[in-house]
Amino acid sequence: MVTSRAVAVATGEPGMSADRKAAIWVGVLYIIGTVALVLSLVVTDAVLTGPAYLAQVAAQPNQVAIGALLVLLAGFALAMVPVVFWPVGKRYNETLAMGYVVFRGAIETVFYIVTALGWLLLITLSTEPDAAPLAGFVRTVETVIWDQLLAIPFVLGALMFYVLLYQSRLVPRWLSTWGLVGAALYILAPLGSMFELSLGLFMAPLAVQEMVMAVWLIAKGFNPSASPAEPAGRTSMPRAAASGSAA
Repeated sequence: MVTSRAVAVATGEPGMSADRKAAIWVGVLYIIGTVALVLSLVVTDAVLTGPAYLAQVAAQPNQVAIGALLVLLAGFALAMVPVVFWPVGKRYNETLAMGYVVFRGAIETVFYIVTALGWLLLITLSTEPDAAPLAGFVRTVETVIWDQLLAIPFVLGALMFYVLLYQSRLVPRWLSTWGLVGAALYILAPLGSMFELSLGLFMAPLAVQEMVMAVWLIAKGFNPSASPAEPAGRTSMPRAAASGSAA
């Protein structure tokens, strides 16, 4: 289904609106980003864990390099989601749509780039005899990013996105409500890591919701009956005119 829809967008399916194309691309990009991110962790997990990680990196540098490339792919795909959504979202709430671009399109992407560069740096450091202290610093930075810092722009961006979707009814409200609850639960995992608590399970509801929403957007698109809210003051003008004519 994803492939056929993506081909339809690329070839310009007759009669397909810009909003429909945006919905499909948002769904496809969500799936690409999530799959790439999961694969990056799968590829590097056995190499970047344990006290002998530097020797493991030296023995398997290609795995780390592939993991870094997958992180960059995930970062690019996920950064493009708010960019593609922007023309649609700004019609309903420009502030929330722009916040989504800033937090998930810009700040979150910087963390992915820093992580990928850190992994690539470890490949170089693994060949140096006295590089253990610097490698330890790189690993500490990468751990702090993944366990604590990344969740801040991710959750803030997600909350803005789902509030906008809830207000606009671009997707069913049960789906946007699921996203809001999932984002609220998601933040518990990095908070727990500060106190050495393993609360990664709380990330699952939002992870599942994003994939369900991605498939929904590819299959159904945004709700075509959703109407943008009129700017403040616009509704009062007809009333004023009406009262004047009545007088």
